Amino acid sequence: MTDTDLPAPDQAPGAPHPRETRQLFGQDQAQADFLSAFTTGRMHHGWLLTGPEGVGKATLAWRIARFLLATPPQEDDGLFGAPPPPATLDIDDDHPVARRILAGGEPGLAAVTRSANDQGRMRDQIVVDDVRKLTRFFGLSAADGGHRVVIVDAADEMNTSAANALLKMLEEPPARTTILLVSHQPTRLLPTIRSRCRTLRLGPLSPGDMTRALQQAGADLPDDTEALSALAAGSVGAALRLLALDGLDQYDRLVALLGTLPRLDRQSALKLAEAASGRGAADHFDQLLTLVDILLARLARTGATGQPPHPQAARNEAEILARLAPDPHKARAWAALASTVSARGRHGQAVNLDPAALVLDTVFKIQETAAG
Repeated sequence: MTDTDLPAPDQAPGAPHPRETRQLFGQDQAQADFLSAFTTGRMHHGWLLTGPEGVGKATLAWRIARFLLATPPQEDDGLFGAPPPPATLDIDDDHPVARRILAGGEPGLAAVTRSANDQGRMRDQIVVDDVRKLTRFFGLSAADGGHRVVIVDAADEMNTSAANALLKMLEEPPARTTILLVSHQPTRLLPTIRSRCRTLRLGPLSPGDMTRALQQAGADLPDDTEALSALAAGSVGAALRLLALDGLDQYDRLVALLGTLPRLDRQSALKLAEAASGRGAADHFDQLLTLVDILLARLARTGATGQPPHPQAARNEAEILARLAPDPHKARAWAALASTVSARGRHGQAVNLDPAALVLDTVFKIQETAAG
């Protein structure tokens, strides 16, 4: 298998690559903050783009890269006065920079992602050689005197050696270079890396912005977009994954199973376990663990606030949550179970426990908590 056969590590399954995504929805403040720094001469060489996974951080990074490479630097007034400062990060599709970036041939741009190992498999970390390639990039692109942009996606995936190599570049950045770090969990980065970057924070998308972003990605939207938005928590990436893996139906079955508590429908529980353990079901199993986390969190929230979350994400969900989490005492029990189940589920994945057994064990623990 070659690098071109492997899925792109910086592209969500079922979505266009961020370089191909023309519009960014729901992140006006982050865009305005960057544009303000550019137009007022307060540009920083390092930028940390943070926020939940799937809310547009990579899309913003590519928009910024396109903008910087296509926009001449701000200059003092000349004979005819300075041109007005740019009011948007938008760059016309026909601009040479935009065309080169779309084709993957822009010499002033370098993207650092996880790469394939010697066996042709995608690494689970960005390694030091991935970062050291930037040295050659800086040397080759310095002669034209133009701007250079580096996108690291995701910076959280750098191992220690890679992070230290990037830190040296942030400490002594090449001239006219901007380094954009996409980070889902910035606390995993070296504090010295964070301190040398200016942060742009992106938040979850509203239901309306998520719908527009999914339409742009070419997704087939379900009838109940509110349920999708509730489960995806404002993340387009999470929504695309839910759509690809029939996550709405899976969550509906999970809620229906809880509706049989405290007298568990064991036949339904067995079907749930079998569906997560069949051949090629690894993605469905992983999603089921995520949906269990979400459901337990919604149970705890119901007990703590006295009201089920709105909107509902499954049929009869509000009634079932209210019955199983009637008060703060029960909320604490569900929250404690959520922590236990999440840790056990991720550990089970790491050590390859039987998925069916793990699902059944989780269901029985939920039954115990409901009856307690």
